[in-house]
Amino acid sequence: MMMKSLIYLSLILLPLVSVVEGLGGGGGYGSRKPIKNVSDPDVVAIAKYAIDEHNKQSKEHLVFVKVVEGTTQLVSGTKYDLKIAAKDGGGKIKNYEAVVVEKVWLHSKTLESFNAA
Repeated sequence: MMMKSLIYLSLILLPLVSVVEGLGGGGGYGSRKPIKNVSDPDVVAIAKYAIDEHNKQSKEHLVFVKVVEGTTQLVSGTKYDLKIAAKDGGGKIKNYEAVVVEKVWLHSKTLESFNAA
C-alpha cells in the first residue's frame, strides 16, 4: 500500500516539477537571460520608453538609435537591462545603460535607472 501511494505521488509531482522548471527557461526564476534579438519590436519599444522617460526627467533630448545588447530577468515582472545607443543634442552617438521593469498584467513600465555607459 505504501509503495502504491509513493508511485501515485510521484506521478502527480513529476509533471508539476517539469512545469515549474519550464517557467524559468532553464535558469530558474530570477536568472538573467541574454536578449537574442535586440531588434525585436518589443525590446525596441522598451528602449524607446527608457529614452523618453529619461528625457522627461532630465530635460535632455536624446534620440534612439538602436539597442546594442541586453538581458532580461524575471522578477515581479520582466526586468530589462539594456545598452542603448542614442544621439545627444549635438548629434553625437553614445551608449547608455537603462534598467526598465515591465509588468504586462498591470500595463505598466518603470524606468529604474539610466546612465551613460
